[in-house]
Amino acid sequence: MGGVIFGYDIGISGGVTSMDAFLKKFFPEVYKRMKEDTKISNYCKFDSQLLTSFTSSLYIAGLVASFVASWITRKFGRKPTILGGGAAFLIGSALGGAAFNVYMVILGRILLGVGVGFANQAVPLYLSEMAPPRYRGAINNGFQFSIGVGALSANLINFGTEKIKGGWGWRVSLALAAVPASILTLGALFLPETPNSLIQRSKDYGKAELMLQRVRGTNDVQAELDDLVKASSLAKTIDDPFKKILQRKYRPQLVMAIAIPFFQQVTGINVIAFYAPVLFRAIGLGVSASLLSAVVTGVVGMGSTFISMLIVDKLGRRVLFLVGGIQMLVSQVMVGGIMAAELGDHGGVSKVYAFLVLLLICVYVAGFGWSWGPLGWLVPSEIFPLEIRSAGQSITVAVSFIFTFIVAQTFLSMLCHLKSGIFFFFGGWVVLMTAFVYYLLPETKGMPIEQMDRVWKEHWFWKRIVVEEPSNPKMETA
Repeated sequence: MGGVIFGYDIGISGGVTSMDAFLKKFFPEVYKRMKEDTKISNYCKFDSQLLTSFTSSLYIAGLVASFVASWITRKFGRKPTILGGGAAFLIGSALGGAAFNVYMVILGRILLGVGVGFANQAVPLYLSEMAPPRYRGAINNGFQFSIGVGALSANLINFGTEKIKGGWGWRVSLALAAVPASILTLGALFLPETPNSLIQRSKDYGKAELMLQRVRGTNDVQAELDDLVKASSLAKTIDDPFKKILQRKYRPQLVMAIAIPFFQQVTGINVIAFYAPVLFRAIGLGVSASLLSAVVTGVVGMGSTFISMLIVDKLGRRVLFLVGGIQMLVSQVMVGGIMAAELGDHGGVSKVYAFLVLLLICVYVAGFGWSWGPLGWLVPSEIFPLEIRSAGQSITVAVSFIFTFIVAQTFLSMLCHLKSGIFFFFGGWVVLMTAFVYYLLPETKGMPIEQMDRVWKEHWFWKRIVVEEPSNPKMETA
């Protein structure tokens, strides 16, 4: 449900902002420009800072919330953070559905952002800590799969509510976010706390051992318990994990905490996720056809993430990153080429080309769905030692929100200025991130989470940075 509320929100905002009744009520300038201005370019019809503020206000709220959530996660546990996230999202969805002016709509979005910030901080951590090492990839990729479920549900709901007579369908779309939020809030009451968190916050190792036995399905958990106790003892000597993560020995984790969520956003996926209906309208499709196209891409994204869940612990993280990167690059270059050649500033493209663009976007979404989508959450959540884990996850979520905000806030303006070149712009980033993974990301599959430091010590580049200080010969020998 933590993933579903995030996905639902991403999917719902793109569909709602393409509905005439919503635009007429809250963004009349955009509506007027779209309907009456025949001289304006296809690429510029939706360029409105107020409209992008509606979409992106959530991410600024999520950014601030993720740092508060980090402190709550460390001090009180993973469970209260999930509970708080569900409750904030619930209130936000009620405000959105009942909104009668643009300020209510944006305030609702900010509360949704708080909910998403809390959930994105705690849920991937919870999954990584509860999962057995050999299934950790599949279980954690379930978070991205759930984002896909949420986005697809939102697209289906938008497709239905757009047809409601009287123009109040957008209210149903926004208010239905309360369903996953209610399940998350109520469900969190019954969640057990993770063994890692129990050990980190108390000396009751017996309770943690019982929980480990329960989630591992065996009584033989002493070795893992010893690893957790050792990691916790180290974590308790640290007052400020944000200061600690800046130390040289944590440099690889810090680089990944910043680079992976940054690259995840500049794949261009949120262009598709937020603005797919807007994009499909730009190439000349009607409202219903645009929303239906967004449903198709949602199904593809969800299916490919499910495939990733099945194969990530067999093939590993690096293979999926590299294959997905190549796939995204090829499809982006082809979409950009078709739009440059066929879509002018006015009119649309032929049905054949519109179908081809949709097909290529599906290829792109599939590439993201088994690579940067799920792995962008999985890899950061499994690489941090316990003493910096809440800080590391906070940085990951914060960087994700900062660049989601920047992309959401600037995309419609960039689309207006760069036109079809927008796809080549994101394609360039895909080349860079694929090279980054190839050279700098070690394989993490099957490695117990509290022994993850070994992958950096054996990596051709990082081993030179994380090597122990020579002033401690015993540690050096070890």
